[in-house]
Amino acid sequence: MTPPSAVETASPGAQTAMVVNDFTILVATVNGTGSQTSNNTLIRTIMGMGVPVAGRNIFPSNIYGLPTWYAIRVCQDGWSGRQRKANVLIAMNLATAHDDVAKAAAGAAVIYDQPMGLDTLRKDLVYYPVPFAKLVKEACPDKPALWKLVTNMVYVGVAAQLLGLDMTSVEAALAKAFGSKPKALSVNQAAVRVGAKWAAENLKKRDPYRVEPRNLTSGKILIDGNSASALGALMAGCTVLTWYPITPSSSLAESLQDYFTKYRRTASGEQRYAVVQAEDELAAVGMAIGAGWAGARSMTTTSGPGISLMSEFIGLAYYAEIPVVIIDVQRVGPSTGLPTRTMQGDLLFTAYNSHGDTKHPLLFPTSAQEAYEMTMVAFDIAERFQTPTFLMLDLELGMNNWLCDPFPYPVGDIDRGKVLTKADIERLGANGWGRYKDVDGDGIPYRTLPGTEIDGAAYFTRGTGHDEQARYTEDSAAYKRNLDRLLKKWETLRNAVPGPVLSPAKSPTRVGLVALGTTHWPIEEARATLRGKGVEFDYMRLRAFPFADAVRDFFASHDRVYVIEENRDGQMAAMLRIEIPETSDKIKSVLHYDGLPLDAETVVEEILAHETR
Repeated sequence: MTPPSAVETASPGAQTAMVVNDFTILVATVNGTGSQTSNNTLIRTIMGMGVPVAGRNIFPSNIYGLPTWYAIRVCQDGWSGRQRKANVLIAMNLATAHDDVAKAAAGAAVIYDQPMGLDTLRKDLVYYPVPFAKLVKEACPDKPALWKLVTNMVYVGVAAQLLGLDMTSVEAALAKAFGSKPKALSVNQAAVRVGAKWAAENLKKRDPYRVEPRNLTSGKILIDGNSASALGALMAGCTVLTWYPITPSSSLAESLQDYFTKYRRTASGEQRYAVVQAEDELAAVGMAIGAGWAGARSMTTTSGPGISLMSEFIGLAYYAEIPVVIIDVQRVGPSTGLPTRTMQGDLLFTAYNSHGDTKHPLLFPTSAQEAYEMTMVAFDIAERFQTPTFLMLDLELGMNNWLCDPFPYPVGDIDRGKVLTKADIERLGANGWGRYKDVDGDGIPYRTLPGTEIDGAAYFTRGTGHDEQARYTEDSAAYKRNLDRLLKKWETLRNAVPGPVLSPAKSPTRVGLVALGTTHWPIEEARATLRGKGVEFDYMRLRAFPFADAVRDFFASHDRVYVIEENRDGQMAAMLRIEIPETSDKIKSVLHYDGLPLDAETVVEEILAHETR
């Protein structure tokens, strides 16, 4: 615990200007007590008031009993990155309460369970003690078994009253959560009302934080990245999902199975999909590769430890040229690491996964909308280039709620690539194609699907040495020709993946900044702060590997480039040095790897420290 003497101090009694729609709420509770629904009620209420909001869950890796936190970033300017310090703390866990108070921002409001006696810890905070045990009994006197769960809704009512939340929006959020369960809805409504009424009668507003209605979320949706990616897989035409449970990817598989159940059935109820929960990750990816070979759009989803077990089969799919999509929701490693914390720690491992010479396309979404869109792109790339394709989410994106526009319905046909039909084979003749033959000069061979009923369509899929006709061979020249063709295919792929997004500075500069994934959000906020300090950068957000020509051009036009990423060893910087060697002397790494999402303050501090050396 940080001692109170070590924290910043300020006088809460001083006249303070109102802080409207720009602060962070931190709810500190215990895992397994049902606080998730209460926290979702708060975030949906604020969104319903037209104010942009983002929710961030920081939870333990066990099932029950350890501390958990939920941070709600309220920001009408749209910033959604993590903030280091809470402005409104709802302290419901005695085990962490002292530490939570020590880490709160100066002047923060602290709503806490009265018996904790937190008001002596710091003099620069505003305290609101609440008798939760008394209030929950008032809310549901005849249901003692529910008191632990319903207490969470009491703090929703207290916070709503103190922050000025619209009770109509609170009621709408409750209806969304409990609309199909009238009894549960009634109990939770009573708890919120009891909390709000008690706060109105007993607490005098002494902190500056308040939510006021805006019209900035009209038409927006709130969705987590895993659900968005699952929806993208559905829209991409995926029909086969094979997986093994692992945090933080399990909810993606569960969401896709729910979508399949609802939308992948005929009018008569016939199931038009397959979901297999395998015995381990190796079996899961093997099944997905088999389905891809058979012509289905197939996928698996996992995290770093699962990729470790999949490596041998990933090499098979690369060399035998079989399409499959692998969604990696990254977490902290190595080994089991911190399975409920976020990281960009699988970049090198996935890019060159398996033994021998391999390279795999990686896609880096930064938002729920890109998770949806890039999942569809991943399936097109996998089939067009007949290769394993990785979608690189992370826990920060996958398991947290994000505000975004509704997803567009896809238009046009899916890209199945060079799949030969019966008519194609008849036109080319028996010797006009070979399974591993480069007919068009782009490195991509043609393939047939099982069931193509004509002579010459069949071939033997080989993970061993093979020639252009898929015949087994150990001939050195044939092996080298095949590896060279795979490299030519990689070069063709370079211009087919999503290109980087460039955001130039307001004035010419020879200094650049490169990042990927969810680090984009704190970086955008940090850029605004740095601009106010007279520090400008050109910014490039990477969206895919292999790197497009624009990435090489960006480095060529800058004297130094900060590469910001969430891992210890600068994995993206290493990939840039491998693929674009001339970048080596220009790269300056800014690394964040404590398991918590990057924040804008860290970016500002690191950049200023580098620039003033």
